[in-house]
Amino acid sequence: MATRQVLLRTGDARDVATVDALMSAAFDPRYGEAWTRNQCMGVLAMPGVRLTLALVDDMPAGFAMVRSVADEAELLLLAVDPAHRRRGIATALLRAVIAEAQAGGIADLHLEVRAGNAAVALYTAQGFAKVGERRGYYRGKTGQAFDAHTYRRPV
Repeated sequence: MATRQVLLRTGDARDVATVDALMSAAFDPRYGEAWTRNQCMGVLAMPGVRLTLALVDDMPAGFAMVRSVADEAELLLLAVDPAHRRRGIATALLRAVIAEAQAGGIADLHLEVRAGNAAVALYTAQGFAKVGERRGYYRGKTGQAFDAHTYRRPV
């Protein structure tokens, strides 16, 4: 199978249905990591928030949402459709987030991830280091609590 090119484009509130569909596919509901459409709409309306969509063959394959305030930024969400995983899409999105932070004068990039999430390998490979922990932060659909780990990367 030929390698398909990943196209990244800036998104906005008109893409919230796409973001919602990608989150539904990418985030296992047992962990409580996905946001609602209303949460996404509210955050996208805030200053300093940027949405980047990853497309493969003009079809949405993933996204990243970042919020910047002063000289710090936080990766709020990053998701890749399971059908497109292990093809470099998350890496392309994360590298774009880092490059944009560098271009924007950001000093530190932060993120939070559920303890045990396989994405930790991606984040550490891109220079993020664990700096904190929030016990019981995520609540799954059964009410089970999961810890969140916070990571930081100087830009």
